[in-house]
Amino acid sequence: MKKYGKSLTALTLAAVLLAACSKAADAPVTTNLPPATSSPSAAPTVSPAPSAAPAFTAPLTGEAVQGPVVARPYLVMINNHSKARPQSGLGSADLFYEVLAEGEVTRILAVFQSKPPEGAIGPVRSIRPYFIDLGKSLDAILIHAGGSPDGYAQLSREKLDHMDEISNAGSYFWRDKSRKAPHNLYTNAEKLAAGAGKKGFETALQGEPSSYSFVSLDSAEPAGQPADKLDVTFLLQSYQVSYRYDAGQERYLRSINGEPHTDLNDGKQLAAANVIVMEAPHKVLDNVGRRSVDLSGSGKAKLFQRGKGREVEWRRSAVGEPIRFYEGAAEAPFYPGQTQILIIPEKPGIAERLHYGSGA
Repeated sequence: MKKYGKSLTALTLAAVLLAACSKAADAPVTTNLPPATSSPSAAPTVSPAPSAAPAFTAPLTGEAVQGPVVARPYLVMINNHSKARPQSGLGSADLFYEVLAEGEVTRILAVFQSKPPEGAIGPVRSIRPYFIDLGKSLDAILIHAGGSPDGYAQLSREKLDHMDEISNAGSYFWRDKSRKAPHNLYTNAEKLAAGAGKKGFETALQGEPSSYSFVSLDSAEPAGQPADKLDVTFLLQSYQVSYRYDAGQERYLRSINGEPHTDLNDGKQLAAANVIVMEAPHKVLDNVGRRSVDLSGSGKAKLFQRGKGREVEWRRSAVGEPIRFYEGAAEAPFYPGQTQILIIPEKPGIAERLHYGSGA
């Protein structure tokens, strides 16, 4: 993780960009058309076709954006307890990871970079060392409320950029009285930008952003076996994540225990262009059920795209690098859109915890 000092110019630019993005939907629609003439004798003219606007692609989604992505991402620890659902903002994340926290409870680590959500983000919960590892791999600013002892020790030891509702950034969060604590803590894009600026974090990217490989031709069909439905059990049978492929949207629609998993901000069901189920070594550390997850090296994974699934391998080339997915020597390309990465225990692993196929 890079350590940065203040950069007022970069902070101002990033804050303006975030604020502008969050208000884009309220801005009036404008065009580049010339004003109409009132002269009846004016002959119509044919203008040459405008040259194509510069193409900018979001590094984590592969989707077109209005300008280059210049801001560091935020990694927000999202509560996934049943009392915290539906959460707010997940549909706007560039990508998210789902991984076990304590016991059988999972946490969702949502990465926001190219399109800050209009509305709340949360509920926000605590951080763990392996959550920190994923955030560092993207050079993200870490957003959380509390943490495990090992998590706090790492944040302090490495002097990482983070905003914690409990210890250092309480004014940039709020509690929703319609829900009970600890399932009611929220933030939003404006508060995150304000907090990062106040704390003097470098919010502008230093160098090229972390990015993935995307298909060069959107109409290309992926390889693999038919997989228009898949079910994933992280630990206990009482918690199951399911996806059903919607050919019209070209997305996998996500459910939990048979119920659609929606975003409270807009009521829409969460949808992914790419779903990855990967296995990694897990170790329980204490009687509370805290664990360590080893995300170094490589391991087995399945990639699901456009109604098909195939085996890939996840790899970390070095500490601080993102997890990537390969077929042989080549990186497996994603389709543009949100990617959801589910990290399950290596034992019993994909063979027992993932089931997929076709049909109703």
